[in-house]
Amino acid sequence: MTLHIPFDNSYARLPDPFHSHQPPTPVQAPSLIAFNHDLAAELGITGTDDPQLASYFAGNMLPQGAEPIAQLYAGHQFGQYNPQLGDGRAILLGEVVNPNGLRRDIQLKGSGQTPYSRRGDGRAWLGPVLREYVVSEAMHALGVPTTRALAATRTGQDVIRDRPLPGAVLTRVAQSHIRVGTFQVFAARGETDALKTLFEYTVDRHYPQAQDPSDLLQMVMDRQAALIPHWMSFGFIHGVMNTDNCTLSGETIDYGPCAFLDGFDAHGVFSSIDRRGRYAYSAQADIIAWNMAQLATSLIPLMPDQDRAVDQFTKQINAMPELIRANWLSRFAAKIGIASPAPDDETLITDLLILMHKDQADFTNTFRALVNDTGRDQFVDRAAFDSWRARWQSRIETETAPDMIMKQANPAFIPRNHRIEQMIDAAVAGDDDLFHRLNRVLANPFDDQPDESDLAAPPQPSEVVKATFCGT
Repeated sequence: MTLHIPFDNSYARLPDPFHSHQPPTPVQAPSLIAFNHDLAAELGITGTDDPQLASYFAGNMLPQGAEPIAQLYAGHQFGQYNPQLGDGRAILLGEVVNPNGLRRDIQLKGSGQTPYSRRGDGRAWLGPVLREYVVSEAMHALGVPTTRALAATRTGQDVIRDRPLPGAVLTRVAQSHIRVGTFQVFAARGETDALKTLFEYTVDRHYPQAQDPSDLLQMVMDRQAALIPHWMSFGFIHGVMNTDNCTLSGETIDYGPCAFLDGFDAHGVFSSIDRRGRYAYSAQADIIAWNMAQLATSLIPLMPDQDRAVDQFTKQINAMPELIRANWLSRFAAKIGIASPAPDDETLITDLLILMHKDQADFTNTFRALVNDTGRDQFVDRAAFDSWRARWQSRIETETAPDMIMKQANPAFIPRNHRIEQMIDAAVAGDDDLFHRLNRVLANPFDDQPDESDLAAPPQPSEVVKATFCGT
């Protein structure tokens, strides 16, 4: 049966400034590592037993109805504005509308050079492809809004980084790839007509209830103010929260130098390129507000009274930290069994995090241990934990089913950094078993799965991952 993807490519119908038509570049010997059949079914894709599946998702063959394009955008990278970025190693094959009416992008990452490659080869090596596949699908299973992985394919040819490495292509699915940086590029160029077109397209696709740019800004802020505390509740550090990696849909995008905390460190940084901690764990709430300020700046040219718009948007941005704080309190209160937190609960949560930071208690395992009241075992200073526990027990006496609340908020399994690195090393050597095992276990992160308990263990000293790297 031939592969069939029900394409309906609205972004490709936008005028040329938004994108460049660009087919993927064929590879030598495509071979499929993984294909997400459940996601394919959600998207209405059929014919997934086609023997040419690897060729389609490596870029050697175009599915009928695809209109491959590379998208234009700009962005602030570590606070410095880059006036033109764009898809330098990605091709948007097109969009599908699933049976429930949700429109999704289907994009190939690592599919060759585009007009935006900036002297890059447009390729990806195997490690980042497998990392994004595993982590994005794990985030989906955790309930975090995220792009997803439809396929991972070896190319049969090496790419050159610091050494030759096996090449691969990831097929990424997203509600869209519209970024803060997409708005920034047209605002910075003074291309108001294009900016208006982008605004109208974004409203139609994601926020049909928005009446004007102020509404759009607020709705995007609301989604991002919910997303970042959701990340933090699982100890997730994005690592590269540039405005070109910040979506208007409110999905997590770009799993480059991302990481999950092991021992709790409020100032944890893993990204090898984040030398000043701009995107550290505890800085993510501030950075998302900064990113939203850049979106607000880009929307001002669309407002009839721009001076008034500056005042209005400033008030909206200044209110964002409280939005984030309220979502943070809700997420972390659930982690200690509280369904409807009161303001005083913030102190109880913060005091636990201080103890965890002091003892470098494992973030995931400590919260999970609260479910069966074995949290004490995670601490060196057990007397201090005992004191906190007495306050906690007194607080949750009035809660209904706190154990159930905690179990639903505290996973037993996350994509541990050292397991991801072990998976990549094994795959480079030709062994994909750990990749498949991680996907299987992480599909049900809140289940105990006692036979897989080694994947819940924190790293041994020799296994600690101190730095993670971009996927270029």
